[in-house]
Amino acid sequence: MTEQPRSISGDTRREVMSLLLKLGPVTASELGESLGLSAAGVRRHLDKLVDENYAETCEPRAVAGAGASRGRPAKHYQLTDDGRELFGSSYDSLAVEAVELIRQIGGPEAVRAFARGRIDKILAGVAEASDGDVEDTARRLAEVLDAHGYAASVTKAGAGIQICQHHCPVASVAAEHPELCEAEHEAISHLVGSHVQPLALIADGNGICTTNIPLAPINRAGALPERSGERD
Repeated sequence: MTEQPRSISGDTRREVMSLLLKLGPVTASELGESLGLSAAGVRRHLDKLVDENYAETCEPRAVAGAGASRGRPAKHYQLTDDGRELFGSSYDSLAVEAVELIRQIGGPEAVRAFARGRIDKILAGVAEASDGDVEDTARRLAEVLDAHGYAASVTKAGAGIQICQHHCPVASVAAEHPELCEAEHEAISHLVGSHVQPLALIADGNGICTTNIPLAPINRAGALPERSGERD
């Protein structure tokens, strides 16, 4: 039996969320009728879901030909995007299939071009480092990556600094197509003006992506180490 995420554990809470997914917008009274509970009992669950940003109040669904109702309208509820995500999605598999199709149509170079274009858009606002500002550029890189869901930070490490990414929003795709990681490291290398060292990758099963940047700049064209399992 598949274990339910902790956030929707509990039979009643899970049933409330399932009905919000299927029926929303819906009132507490309507949920209570479906579940055999009082409206007040359902509202306690709804209030908690709203507090946790899994549900929200909203306008009732418009019904063609329905006139304006008298009196104060009852609150209607629906799931938020966060609430819907608890039920899972197939975005990861769709993304993997899309990149695989790019490979089939255009070969490995097409995937590399896609990967370069993607990271170039993410890092478009980061200027190349000039003499002495490699660390500042690395911190700007981390800020931009963090804004795009990578949970990135910068730490000092010996004679260099490290960009640490505690989350990878494309880890499933990168595990199948290492070109995404390679393009990211090439872009970072170009912007800091230094050879960089990928020390760990989430796509390889590690808990964090770590990229080491020496503070003494060297040739921008320095070769990057090949990632294990690189595909031709």
